[in-house]
Amino acid sequence: MSNLEVVDNYKNGPDQVIPASSLKTWDADGATQLSLSDEEAASFKPISVYTMLKETAENYPNHPALAVKRGVWKHWTYKEYFEESKAVAKAFIKLGLDRFHGICIMGFNSPEWAIANYGAVFAGGLSAGVYTTNSPEACRHLADNCDAQIIVVEDVACLNKFLAVKRFLPSIKAIIQWSGAPCTPGVLSWTELLAIGLAEKDTELNERLSLSAVNQCCTLIYTSGTTGPPKGVMCSQDHLIWASHQYKINGLLKDTEECMVSYLPLSHLAAHLLDIYISCVSVATVYFAQPDALKGSLLQTLLEVQPTRFLGVPRVWEKMYEKMQEAEASVGGLKKKILLWAKYHGLNYYNAIRDGRILSSYEVVANSLAKSLIINKVKAAIGLSRGTGLISESMSICSMNKTEERMFKLGSVGKILPQTTCRLEYFSGCKPGEGEILIKGRNVFMGYLKMPEKTNETIDDEGWMCTGDIGSFNDDGFLYITGRIKELVITAGGENIPPLLIEDAVKKELPFISNAMLVGDRQKYLSILLTLKTDVSEETGEPLDTLSPQCLRMMINLGLPQLHTVTDALRDLEKNPQGVLATAIQEGIHRYNDHHAVSRAQKVQRWMVLPHDFSLPTGELNNTLKLKRSFVMEKYSDTINSLYSSKDPWENKSKL
Repeated sequence: MSNLEVVDNYKNGPDQVIPASSLKTWDADGATQLSLSDEEAASFKPISVYTMLKETAENYPNHPALAVKRGVWKHWTYKEYFEESKAVAKAFIKLGLDRFHGICIMGFNSPEWAIANYGAVFAGGLSAGVYTTNSPEACRHLADNCDAQIIVVEDVACLNKFLAVKRFLPSIKAIIQWSGAPCTPGVLSWTELLAIGLAEKDTELNERLSLSAVNQCCTLIYTSGTTGPPKGVMCSQDHLIWASHQYKINGLLKDTEECMVSYLPLSHLAAHLLDIYISCVSVATVYFAQPDALKGSLLQTLLEVQPTRFLGVPRVWEKMYEKMQEAEASVGGLKKKILLWAKYHGLNYYNAIRDGRILSSYEVVANSLAKSLIINKVKAAIGLSRGTGLISESMSICSMNKTEERMFKLGSVGKILPQTTCRLEYFSGCKPGEGEILIKGRNVFMGYLKMPEKTNETIDDEGWMCTGDIGSFNDDGFLYITGRIKELVITAGGENIPPLLIEDAVKKELPFISNAMLVGDRQKYLSILLTLKTDVSEETGEPLDTLSPQCLRMMINLGLPQLHTVTDALRDLEKNPQGVLATAIQEGIHRYNDHHAVSRAQKVQRWMVLPHDFSLPTGELNNTLKLKRSFVMEKYSDTINSLYSSKDPWENKSKL
């Protein structure tokens, strides 16, 4: 008897928990046990995605849920959000969607993306986001892996990727294009999809909902595929709704008072959970940014919306910081002194909170004045005037820093939350006090679709999930992440080197450096690849040859005003291997080695500046702007080899 035949005996959905014998599964129609204590069951009873959105719509029918700017801002209320999701679910069923089959959604974040997701879940399908940067072959792999029957795309560019491989995907029953009028025969428009659903009664949808269970899969989040074919991360309804409630509780989100800007790919779990589920659980309004958000338009959206909560990957915060540094550099005289005074007292305020120190009456007044004169204006200028403090580590929620509750440490990912379980698993080569971070509970995904071996490698029989992160706890119980196991550089001497901390330290010593990547696997010493900060094309998002304003100022300060481009800088380094620029870089490396390297094995001996910065369009960064190390290793293999085969002009002057 199949899993589907077993679970069809239970028709008390959509909030039912059906029997399961394991804490993990790799079957699309499989069910998992919930790690549910009596206390948790009493505090938060499992509910379905359908019930969550239905109750929000009933309690707050007229509150704005979604907004997108198409000439002017267009809004959806929570009642409209729920009703359109129901209509889409009925349309999917009418078009032939079977339970536990995929609905691939490809396009930039939009109301249609979110509504298609809810429609897929209501109908008993598996929502599967597809990155817009995926190749046709990658689209084929995802659609084949989840047995996709429905494809929902934004525009012709996304449509063509699926059409190119459609002949290999016989399970596809319908394709919908939500933006513009489809020109391809058989492709439905969004308006046509809604019309199909609105013409249907609720009978079949109610039947699907009666079979639904919260401990079954409803969503697939595909990995980036940097270490092999993308894996389908299976998320249950309970996983998504429970995690959303935990973020609401621990992040102190207030019903009807929150608004957010959606711009990071909804194909990624962090944005998916925040923009689609946490927003609804907290009755927030989600404003969708423009498709070119990461190419420059995000700031304009932030200025218009002034969100109360904003999720930013490290690269986004770095870019904001660089812009603020540029603005600060243009200020002089008395304004500069006031700015520095305000920065000091703003930092002093948060340091006092962090350290549990009571501010003096002068410090309280100074901080208040600093906010009114400078800090609040700066926050408004970057679109975060209403932003409140919430720093979290994993969207599989495990730990959190809380500024409001005086519970945070810079550099840490916070304390383990009482509703989650975490421990360190020590492995060969890790330092004393460090280990791989393992988590367990309702925050853990179900397994990898159709991949039993990978699932068993990641989740053991007791439900512990191996995160792949290396971490440690301080004496106060704050968790620090020090690296990724897969990113460890293992030297010829057998030393395990976590690259991230070294890269960040080098970048701090060299403010004109944009990206740094440590290399040295199976080598006798470490080297580092560096990129200079440059301007970015507004059209393509690709890094340009021209140096950024901040980088140009650094060149002027070094006495090199003639260097305007990366090409100029590389030419200078080639002609003057011990010149001013080369010396400045080498001295920054020496400062890292002297003051930050914890052992001789972690010292950097050689470096190379690359011909352009890293970016998403050029392939070095993934869709969440994280470094794709294997790609860089392959792309610059000749450069890396040269670092270990040619003579270093600084070799005789090394301080190592």
